[in-house]
Amino acid sequence: MIRILLSSRLGDRKWTQADLARKTGIRPTTISELYHEMVDRVNLDHLDLICEALECDLDELIVREPNSEPMVVHTINGSPIQKDE
Repeated sequence: MIRILLSSRLGDRKWTQADLARKTGIRPTTISELYHEMVDRVNLDHLDLICEALECDLDELIVREPNSEPMVVHTINGSPIQKDE
């Protein structure tokens, strides 16, 4: 599972979502979706702007936590296939 740690990073700086939106020019709705981890896709330019504004590296903003159950299983010949959700 991919986690977006924007809420923690903003809390560290005592910034609001509105502060970040003003500093980066990213729409407040987009910031809110990232903050609440309600996104399936992220814009790389947005990540770059956020990292610059927060003076952090990408690995401080996005982390991968192992899934409780594997999402990919391997066939007998070793080819990966994605499990149905």
